[in-house]
Amino acid sequence: MSRNDRRSDRSQSRRHDSGRNERGGDRPQQRRADPRRLALGVLEEVDANDAYANLLLPARLADSGLEPRDRGFVTELVYGTLRWRALYDELISRAARRDASELDRRVRDILRLGAHQALHMRVPGHAAVNETVSLAKRTREAKAAGLINAVMRRLTERSLDEWVSVLQAELPADRYLSVRWSHPEWIVRALRKSLAADGRDGDLEALLAADNAAPAVNLVALPGVADRADIPGTTASPLSPFGAVLEHGDPLELCRRGVRVQDVGSQLAALALAAAPDGGDRPGASADDEGERWLDLCAGPGGKTALLAALAARHEPKAALRANEPVPHRADLVRRALEESGFGAVTVDQHDGATELERVSGQWHRLLIDAPCTGLGALRRRPESRWRKQPTDLRDLTALQQRLLDAAVASARPGALIAYVTCSPHLAETRRQIDALLARQPGTLDVLDTAGILVEADAGLGPGAASGLGASDRPLVGSGALGLQLWPHVHASDGMFVSVLRRR
Repeated sequence: MSRNDRRSDRSQSRRHDSGRNERGGDRPQQRRADPRRLALGVLEEVDANDAYANLLLPARLADSGLEPRDRGFVTELVYGTLRWRALYDELISRAARRDASELDRRVRDILRLGAHQALHMRVPGHAAVNETVSLAKRTREAKAAGLINAVMRRLTERSLDEWVSVLQAELPADRYLSVRWSHPEWIVRALRKSLAADGRDGDLEALLAADNAAPAVNLVALPGVADRADIPGTTASPLSPFGAVLEHGDPLELCRRGVRVQDVGSQLAALALAAAPDGGDRPGASADDEGERWLDLCAGPGGKTALLAALAARHEPKAALRANEPVPHRADLVRRALEESGFGAVTVDQHDGATELERVSGQWHRLLIDAPCTGLGALRRRPESRWRKQPTDLRDLTALQQRLLDAAVASARPGALIAYVTCSPHLAETRRQIDALLARQPGTLDVLDTAGILVEADAGLGPGAASGLGASDRPLVGSGALGLQLWPHVHASDGMFVSVLRRR
């Protein structure tokens, strides 16, 4: 989970003036919104106020009065424009004959929306030009209508494939990949190295393309609380024993007690910890022991916590879960997730992670560290985050990850299990962290076979899924087997890394 993603969402409530116009105030009876103006308002909030589209857009749509088809149009406009921003800025710069960064912010956003309609939404070129110019006039940018008209006409003279051919011929290799697949160059290089370490050298463009595709909606039916077979409009997840993939319908209408929206990678991370073998007798067990104690250390916003609570309730021997989340508003989200799932009795603390581990030293049997990270594994869900991340973010994040891992080992009782999880495939946050931990703690930890744990936990996975998890045709991560790396283009999940360790 990214540190940026842990910031308060207070900015979501601030409205740009174009957003006010499209929402029409807070009156109960509202006129139907202008879809393109609504999309523009969200883009401006994301750009100017660091808003998150996945939080802001649903609220705007709920107030819009739009029909489902128009809501889908706006959703594709917003997310698609955010994903393909680098490509559109390159083409806008060529069509405008000046760098896109020199254009007024709103003019640039209007042109990005126009480019997305023309190049990725199959809106006819003349219609994309007319609608984009009209949008400028409706948002007090009439003075720029001539420029926007000229840029859009030049941009629509070529198809997307034709533009790609031009870019491939004229740009250096990494620059081309960065522009073509709309990722910052440093992320392109990092993903290439991570794929190579996982034996997937030829997968780079497939991964970059997957980051730009709208992900399927995954739901989880918490075991013992709900049954995934009872969720309408879904099929069973091929990887998670309690996961479902939405085929049609509104996911929010399907969410009820025990049913939540949750990526399959997050489901597998929780399952890996719950299903990991303890190496024989339960660690620290005694005749009067009350059972295992589990700790979710970085719990916000609470999806994995709710699943862990459900798994703990069914675990043999019995287990009790405790959660910790240092950010107050995220701790409230954890409590809400637990209450909605029927586990409101779970305690949620609000301490620094290392402080919490020191406070409960020697008391826990299983620990989940869903560590703050760059979030490079969730770029398809949070498209704006790729433009906010910087390579310099890694220094503080990896230092925090190391601090949490060291505190976990220091506070672990013999036989205790640790699941280290990041929503990132970056080597500095994944296998290098585990390598460095083993070097700092020689002879202290065993690294378990994460994929093997998951396959054993669900006999229904079958050979194909087992192979997809890396348990059959390739090592988990290189020859070191330091953890399981999931990939959007392979597993249709977020790019989660999961490493399960056992204290000797």
